[in-house]
Amino acid sequence: MMFAAAAVPPIAHHELLVLLTQVGVLLLLAMLLGRVAERLGMPAIVGELSAGVLLGPSLMSNIFPDLGGWLFPQDPAQMHLLDALGQLGVILLVGFTGMHLDLKLVRRQGSRAATVSAAGLILPLGLGVWLGFLLPGSLREDGADQAVFACFVGVAMCVSAIPVIARTLMDLKLIHRNIGQMILVAGTIDDAVGWVLVSLVAAMATASGLSGGDVATALGHLAIVLLVMVTVGRVVVRMVMQAAIRSGVRGLPIVTAVVLTILSAAGTHALELEAVFGAFLCGILIGSAKDVDVRPLEPLNTTVVTVLAPIFFATAGLRMDLTALGDPEIALWALAVVTVAVVGKFLGAFVGGMFSKMTKWESLALGAGMNARGVIEVIIAMIGVRLGLLSVEMYSIIVLVAVLTSVMAPPLLRLAMSRVEHTAEEDLRERRVLDLMGAPADKDTTT
Repeated sequence: MMFAAAAVPPIAHHELLVLLTQVGVLLLLAMLLGRVAERLGMPAIVGELSAGVLLGPSLMSNIFPDLGGWLFPQDPAQMHLLDALGQLGVILLVGFTGMHLDLKLVRRQGSRAATVSAAGLILPLGLGVWLGFLLPGSLREDGADQAVFACFVGVAMCVSAIPVIARTLMDLKLIHRNIGQMILVAGTIDDAVGWVLVSLVAAMATASGLSGGDVATALGHLAIVLLVMVTVGRVVVRMVMQAAIRSGVRGLPIVTAVVLTILSAAGTHALELEAVFGAFLCGILIGSAKDVDVRPLEPLNTTVVTVLAPIFFATAGLRMDLTALGDPEIALWALAVVTVAVVGKFLGAFVGGMFSKMTKWESLALGAGMNARGVIEVIIAMIGVRLGLLSVEMYSIIVLVAVLTSVMAPPLLRLAMSRVEHTAEEDLRERRVLDLMGAPADKDTTT
């Protein structure tokens, strides 16, 4: 005799109340501080990250502990609900980033992007590993292996952050520029390699070592994803999107793009690659598909940029605890980590640009753009905590790198790009991007 399975009860009244209040408060403060950041000449993401910092343990939990404990309780199940909403936002944001990528430029400048990416990876990775061996044991979690910890610090130093880079380029209206496209291409390569390195370090931390099989598995998964992208995935995405647009059903292209992006993210995540990597690749396929008009996706883009993405960035800032940096010794080590992170990434990208025969100002723009770490750095810091490698202090230091490098990128990009001339190709690409964004053209696209 068959019995129906017991229904899973819905979210409890209190948990739902807390979640709704969290989302409303975070989004409100992120919106307000985002506007303040824009008025100060910084991208909105800086204010959105600051919203989480102000509402988290750095401030509100110390001044109003009862309110902070109710609004953001130290309950994993409750916080995971907020994390899930934020992850949806960043996955869709990265998907739109992929739609902005000009594959013709990638093919034409692939070797240059590879050179920039290699230099932007190797130098900060080496400096980070060296610094990891110098850092005191108090910044490692009890029982963490020093060599594995040093490798993890190196990986954290060498990554970029496609979501932050994309948001910064869009806010500064530079995403259509050749340098903006090069930053995206080189940053994508960095992120792809970086996530593979993260998985290798995770294997070292969990298995007390690293075998050739771990390396082969990670590289094999990456090869599978790229192979599917350029073969079956390319055909399927084009056919599905064309059918959705031709159907004439209101909203169907948006739903189709969301489903494709989320399933692609799930696919790479299942292969132990980062979910945002799959979303980015899916966005590339949608944006580059023949006979696919991306303008019907503009309402989704507006919702992601103005609602979902700010929630994610605010949630990322929520996990930072600046009070952990009150110890003078820890503060000095924090300064050392920030210095190595900035110098390593900036100098690596700059050298890569010069070797690729770019101008000095173009190379400076590359260094400034790729130096932004943002939420990817925060995610990596959280992985380090989960693996039992990072103390609370070291976690806060790495998140501090994410915030400071995101703040540094806009003024340096403005300075460098003000000395780089527009090209006719960039003007054509700008009109395509503005069609997607549903925005009128500006006379000055460098500010």
